[in-house]
Amino acid sequence: MQASRRGRLALLVLLACCCAGFIALGSWQVQRLHWKRALIARVDARVHAAPVPPPSRSDWPRIGVERDEYRRLELRGTYLRGLETQTQALTELGAGHWVLSPLQLADGSIVLVNRGFVPDGVRPAPPPPGEVRVRGLLRISEPGGGFLRDNRPGQDRWYSRDVAAIAQARGLRDVAPYFVDAEADAGAGSGWPRAGMTVIHFRNQHLQYALTWFVLAAMALWGIWRLLSDSRHMRHHGGDADGNDAQR
Repeated sequence: MQASRRGRLALLVLLACCCAGFIALGSWQVQRLHWKRALIARVDARVHAAPVPPPSRSDWPRIGVERDEYRRLELRGTYLRGLETQTQALTELGAGHWVLSPLQLADGSIVLVNRGFVPDGVRPAPPPPGEVRVRGLLRISEPGGGFLRDNRPGQDRWYSRDVAAIAQARGLRDVAPYFVDAEADAGAGSGWPRAGMTVIHFRNQHLQYALTWFVLAAMALWGIWRLLSDSRHMRHHGGDADGNDAQR
């Protein structure tokens, strides 16, 4: 009897701990849901805002995802021809590469510009000569490499847009710690590279996760209620049985 009571008590404690943990996880997912919705709203506002000048050198150390990614910029400068880098890409147009070209601004700093996508086997057109104006979205550097593959600068194989590694491989100095996805140019025609193919998508499954945790918490509460109800039932019938035995 004592062992049975100890077992029920241990199970009650376990269910209570699980319930508290599930509620905490569900509440955390609700907080993440509000954060993700605010982030999506900020990014949407940036994408549709008027373009602004690129961040100054003094702002480079503070550039980050939440603060700056997808900010719409307008750059003016001259492309450094012959220093392009192609990084592997998979788009709605199929497999191919992004074409990154260094653009030197008036202050001497350099920004890598993703001029767009080229399919496998297609040679991209060179960047235009002379001073150009480029509008596009600020993107955060992608250090390391792609999924399960590391960049190989020595072999000129690139699976991600790692700004620092590309700058080092091309011997570029004073390079901004971000790159810019160029917007589609209405007058560019159907040539390659094809700009304006940035995909903006944020996974937002926090509501489903929160509901899952809260359902598990409710199940744990139901288990606690059943254990307590069974314990009261056993005590009640146990008392009746003892009384009957005493009358006999």
